[in-house]
Amino acid sequence: MLSMRRLAAVLALSTVITAPAFAAPETYVIDNSHTFPRFSYSHFGYSTQVSRFNKTTGTISWDKAKKQGSVDITIDMKSVDTGFSVFDEHIQGEDFLDTARHPQAKFTSSKVVFEGDKPVAIEGKLTIKGVTKPVTLKVTSFHAMPHPMLKKDAIGANATTTIKRSEFNAGKYAPHVGDEVQIDIAVEAIKQ
Repeated sequence: MLSMRRLAAVLALSTVITAPAFAAPETYVIDNSHTFPRFSYSHFGYSTQVSRFNKTTGTISWDKAKKQGSVDITIDMKSVDTGFSVFDEHIQGEDFLDTARHPQAKFTSSKVVFEGDKPVAIEGKLTIKGVTKPVTLKVTSFHAMPHPMLKKDAIGANATTTIKRSEFNAGKYAPHVGDEVQIDIAVEAIKQ
């Protein structure tokens, strides 16, 4: 009788070991110290100006087995960093970001497009100044591995899209100051 119990236990254990693992979506929290949305635009044709936002929060969900994911990011618009404090204040005014009434911008995905195991595009809605428009972020790089310092799983990516600021009620001085704004985001997130 004892040997039958052992055999049953061994068979049960072998079934668990050989059964395929069904992965569930994993949630990653944005690492604000390594996540920076940047934006660039033509300044009267003289140069391409590049600025960034210093505070970003949110989550990324990723299911590698099912090749699905979702992205939910909030940008603190008051954290805009142009490299010049007077211009930081100017760009937060009503004609541009209007941070007094709209202190946050938000991107929420509706679909993540995969090629193989990696995301190549993220479709979703971008809200700036209370205006929501569909955008597609092109993923230019993606990497997933255990973080060597934190000893937790982590993911990182770079993505880009181009919007027209006039479509978000921020078009003052267009077309002299470029209406097209390229948005590039470097994002890192740590598994919860």
